[in-house]
Amino acid sequence: MTTTIIEVRPASRAPEGAALSGRPPAPPRMPRRPPPVARVRAPLTPRERIVRTALMIVASLLLGFGANTLLFGHLQHVVAQQQLANEYREQLAAGTAPVSEGNFEDVLLPDGVPVGLIEIPSLGVKEVIVEGSSSTVLKSGPGHRRDTVLPGQVGTSILMGRAAAYGGPFGRIQELAPGQKFTILTGQGRQTFEVIGVRYAGDPTPPPPAAGMSRLILQTARGADYVPEGVAYVDAELVGPGKDPGQRLTRLATLPPEDLALAGDTSTVWALVFALQFLLAIALAAVWAFARVGAQKTWVVFAPATLLAGLFVANQVAILLPNLM
Repeated sequence: MTTTIIEVRPASRAPEGAALSGRPPAPPRMPRRPPPVARVRAPLTPRERIVRTALMIVASLLLGFGANTLLFGHLQHVVAQQQLANEYREQLAAGTAPVSEGNFEDVLLPDGVPVGLIEIPSLGVKEVIVEGSSSTVLKSGPGHRRDTVLPGQVGTSILMGRAAAYGGPFGRIQELAPGQKFTILTGQGRQTFEVIGVRYAGDPTPPPPAAGMSRLILQTARGADYVPEGVAYVDAELVGPGKDPGQRLTRLATLPPEDLALAGDTSTVWALVFALQFLLAIALAAVWAFARVGAQKTWVVFAPATLLAGLFVANQVAILLPNLM
C-alpha cells in the first residue's frame, strides 16, 4: 500500500492593506527633478535694437496700410457720405445748393463740398458728389472735376470716383450697358442720363454734344482692385435739353495736377513726415521699455499706440496713391 504525502506551504503575505482594497501595490516614487534654472537673457546689442526697431516700424506700416485700405477707409467713406447727405439735404431745402463754381454768395466753392447726388439703381449706387477730384477729396465720394460744368448743364461734365478704396463707389460702372439710365440731382433739379457706352484708352471718343445738350463722363480706375492699370470711361447723354452752365472760373490749363485722373496728392507730404516721426518715436520708446519693464507691459502699452501711428501713416500714404484706385 502506497502512502502519498502532500506538502502544504504557507501562503505569502500581501502587503498590509492590499488584500483589503483589492488594488495592486503602488509603484515606487521616482525622485523629483530639481526645478530648471531660469536663463537670463543677455542685453540687446545696439545693432539688434536697430533691427528690432526697423522691424517694428515695417510691421506697423504694413498692418496699418492693410487695416486702412480694407476696413477703416470704407468706414471713413460711409461717415463722410452721411455728413455730406445731411448738408446737401439742408441746402436743397433752403434753395442754396450750388449751380456753378461759386455758391449763392458768389464765393468760390472749396474742395469737398456737396454739389449733387448720383443714383444708379442697377448698380446700387447712391452717392453724394463733391467738388474737386484730388485723392484727398475722393476719399469722401465721387468728385466733380471743377474745370467742367456741373452734371446736366450745357457742355461736358466729368465725374471721377474710386474703383476699390474708400467705398469704391464707381467700382462697377464698367458694367453699364448702352441704353441704361440713371439720375443725378443738383440744385437745378433731378436729371436723367442715358448711357452711350464704355470705352478705354485708345477707343474712339463719341462726338461732342450738340448745341444746347449735356454730356456726362464717369471715370474710374481700370484693372484689378487696388492695382490700377488705366482709366475706364462711361459716356452718357442727358435726356432732354441742358441747363444754364453758369460761370466757371477754373480751366483745364489752371486745374491742379492732382485733380487729373490717376494722380496723387502731394499737398499733404508734410503730414506724412510728421506721421513717420510720430511712428519712429513710438518704436524707439517701445524698444527702450522692452528692456526696462519687460515684454508683457510693453505690448499692453505700446501695441495700441503703434497701430494708431501706423493708421495715421497709412492714411497719408493713401493720399499719395492714384486718386481713382
